[in-house]
Amino acid sequence: MPVPAVITAAAENYRFNTGFLENTVKDLSPQEWLKRPSDHLNHITWIVGHVVWTRKMLLARLGSQWDLPWLGLFARGVKLESDAAYPAPDALLSAWRESATVLAGELERVKEEVLSQPATQGPPSADGKVSGIVNFLAIHETYHIGQASYLRSWMGHKGLMG
Repeated sequence: MPVPAVITAAAENYRFNTGFLENTVKDLSPQEWLKRPSDHLNHITWIVGHVVWTRKMLLARLGSQWDLPWLGLFARGVKLESDAAYPAPDALLSAWRESATVLAGELERVKEEVLSQPATQGPPSADGKVSGIVNFLAIHETYHIGQASYLRSWMGHKGLMG
């Protein structure tokens, strides 16, 4: 079944973001995943974990249950832990890829009735419906991938877009 028209652009953004994130982190060392420009900024580990956590939350709004035991480390508003508390880059990338597969399938299967339900408290929704949350979270994800790309450049690597 094709992706419903009201979320087609968001579905494409999620697809693009899957590759963008992979390219952003592909040649970073495990130490670079945890490097931060200052004590009050997040590292790439937290950013990647957070966008995976956000995909989990989006999937739940679409009626699909997908989770990993450590995703709570990356919930909105959670403070950074010691570096040792976080999963390794390989585990984060595996979760990213798995979430991408599950999300792509769910976006193709989601029914209009689900998307037209009123948005509950949480992320903004321009149309006041679940469809608006799907669209907003695509923007949210792109924002965070931009942050990771900036950190990549800050560490001296070539930028994501050249």
